[in-house]
Amino acid sequence: MEALVNAGGKGSRMGACGIEKPMQPVGGIPTVMRVVKALEASRHISRVLVSVSDNTLTTEDYLGSMGVETIRTSGESFMDDLHTAFEAMSGEYVLTCPSDLPLLTTDVIDLFAEFFVPGEMESAIAVVDEETVRKIGITPSYTREDEGRNWVLSGICIMNREGTLRGDYLEERLFKTDRIDLSVNVNTQEELRLARGLIGSPIKRRPGKWCCHRGTLGIVLASANCLDPRPYPNAAGNPF
Repeated sequence: MEALVNAGGKGSRMGACGIEKPMQPVGGIPTVMRVVKALEASRHISRVLVSVSDNTLTTEDYLGSMGVETIRTSGESFMDDLHTAFEAMSGEYVLTCPSDLPLLTTDVIDLFAEFFVPGEMESAIAVVDEETVRKIGITPSYTREDEGRNWVLSGICIMNREGTLRGDYLEERLFKTDRIDLSVNVNTQEELRLARGLIGSPIKRRPGKWCCHRGTLGIVLASANCLDPRPYPNAAGNPF
């Protein structure tokens, strides 16, 4: 499966700080490179492409110097950038991921990819239990209710590439989890501070389950223990 990292946005919520959002260092490594490294190490990802724009020229130069493949997009809207990148890709399904998930691990990428069943599923979205996100100090800007619980969008999804380009309606499945490594999207200075504090701490993952639901119908299709009891990797640990 191919993977697309979105790194062309304006990052306006981060405010004026002199550094493009994808280049903000966490544990001494730019957030975008943490995401790229986690994806490259996945046994399910065959290619990683990063979309950049005039908003992120420094990011583009940095990634080029690191041998990471990029594509220039307009940076004006998520869907326009997505379509531009998808036209340059060839796989039937693409895993898309924001560049602002510095805690992302290869472990959770593999779990999400293995959860997705091509042919049976058209798209899937990884969502995190709201309680998990709030407990680490983040107030979600948006939550989605399902079966009496609120879920926070992680930003990671798997999509049918050609169907997306045609504008087809893609029925979605929810990959529900309480994984901390999907919980911190760095959009603000406060979230950046939290990520920097967490990356060097051996955080234990809470026991929990993931489950899949078909769209809004609430039909449980699968559930399994997906949490790893090992400490969360710090900046020097796997996969970096």
